[in-house]
Amino acid sequence: MDLKEAYIHALCKELEIRQSYLQGTSVETIYFGGGTPSILNAGDFDKIFNTLSHIYGMATCKEITLEANPEDLSVDFLQTLSGFPFNRISIGIQTFDDGMLKRLKRRHNAAQAFVAVDNCCRAGFNNISIDLMYGLPEESLEMWMNDLSQALSMHPDHLSAYCLTYEKGTPLYEMLQKHQVKKTDEDTDLHFSILLTDTLTKAGYEQYEISNFCRPGKHSQHNSAYWEGIPYMGCGASAHSYNGTSREWNISSLTSYLSGIQTNQRNFETEERDTNTCYNELIITSIRTRQGLSLKRLEAVFGEKYLTYCLHMAQRYMEDGKLKKEGDYLRLTQKGIFVSDGIMIDLLCVKK
Repeated sequence: MDLKEAYIHALCKELEIRQSYLQGTSVETIYFGGGTPSILNAGDFDKIFNTLSHIYGMATCKEITLEANPEDLSVDFLQTLSGFPFNRISIGIQTFDDGMLKRLKRRHNAAQAFVAVDNCCRAGFNNISIDLMYGLPEESLEMWMNDLSQALSMHPDHLSAYCLTYEKGTPLYEMLQKHQVKKTDEDTDLHFSILLTDTLTKAGYEQYEISNFCRPGKHSQHNSAYWEGIPYMGCGASAHSYNGTSREWNISSLTSYLSGIQTNQRNFETEERDTNTCYNELIITSIRTRQGLSLKRLEAVFGEKYLTYCLHMAQRYMEDGKLKKEGDYLRLTQKGIFVSDGIMIDLLCVKK
């Protein structure tokens, strides 16, 4: 048994042994992500979907997404996908600048990104999402404007755009430490963010979350579930799960993950959440969405003390037009979206 075959076997076994995790809740969305699920073949997908159908049932499933890189979305691979119930494709394009793609160690170029989207459309997929990044090393406003223009020419149904973060242990972080790349400053990133929102809004996209835009009715149902606090189960190495009470995540080591599943001793960690942690999670997941934070829900779950604290901390942001209170909801304004991280940090309840 090769490594991929062993992983698929372990994944299906984990789905079986964790049948009770969602407590009988109907499965509404499925997301194949976290790496390169596009290396799977028809036989692999067949095993996974058979397991899902047999253990959980798929009659209530509304959205099934596959995450893929542009270079993997060939005509043949999409032909394979069309034999399964996928109805959404998420493509990690990142940028259309070929020089930047090389610096980021990506295997595709801009031309391949266009071919990938065209292949998806020809294969009958009518819900296509693309991912972009901004704040790339030495990126200029002109480069970002070009990326947005190129992206809009694809007419995607959904677009996610994230500001690049330099994470410890990554090659890009090491390059930054060695002064081989130069990070964009906060003012530049703010201008990128403003341009992003203005450009996509004018093009008819709804900004339903800080980093996510869609055509009407094309929001990501799977990601929205995270922000709404709906329980979910993640299977595979490093996968995270939430049952409404606690969070847990599988070990990141592939060999440890495989051996744990094989011996019926799954390697995972659990986080029990105290009241402050639960309150903070509600703030972070709610404020970042267009709907905003339900103050009634906040009071019902956490009591008047937390509601009073939240409104007190929000007051100065409401006075300077970065937050607004509309009926039951506390929402970011357009002005507030650009400084949302700072606002959310101030609303959090920190132990002293």
